[in-house]
Amino acid sequence: MSEATLYNQDFLKWTEQQVECLQKSRWAELDVENLVEELESLGRSEQRELGSYLQVLMMHLLKGQYQPERNTQSWRVTIANCRNKIQDCLEDTPSLRRFLQDLEWIEKYYRRARRDAANETQQPLERFPIACPYPIEQLLDPNYSTVIGEDS
Repeated sequence: MSEATLYNQDFLKWTEQQVECLQKSRWAELDVENLVEELESLGRSEQRELGSYLQVLMMHLLKGQYQPERNTQSWRVTIANCRNKIQDCLEDTPSLRRFLQDLEWIEKYYRRARRDAANETQQPLERFPIACPYPIEQLLDPNYSTVIGEDS
């Protein structure tokens, strides 16, 4: 079975075979085309993971700011967990930091967080700021909270 066929029929076995070829320096046997594709995909996956945690964090900050009376311990735990997961992503893959400096990238996830906050709070989308109101320093600061009565 060729590497390309194995890649499509049994991904785990394909990865094991590719690892073995790399470990034994059998360069000619590598499925380079699919290896390149998988490596590119891994990078995109890391980026999406960071964005996903950022989106949930921003949504909960918005909910806390625009519906403080409904604030729950669950919201605070989610905010803390998202910040921890973002920190884990940045520690594991420091090159992801560049995305947190990219305003277009942050705004993409903020638009989604804004929409989700409107849906969850059942408030009109227009109630929430069009642009992200939180500088990245606030987003990542474990002591920052938009919830009234919380330490900020």
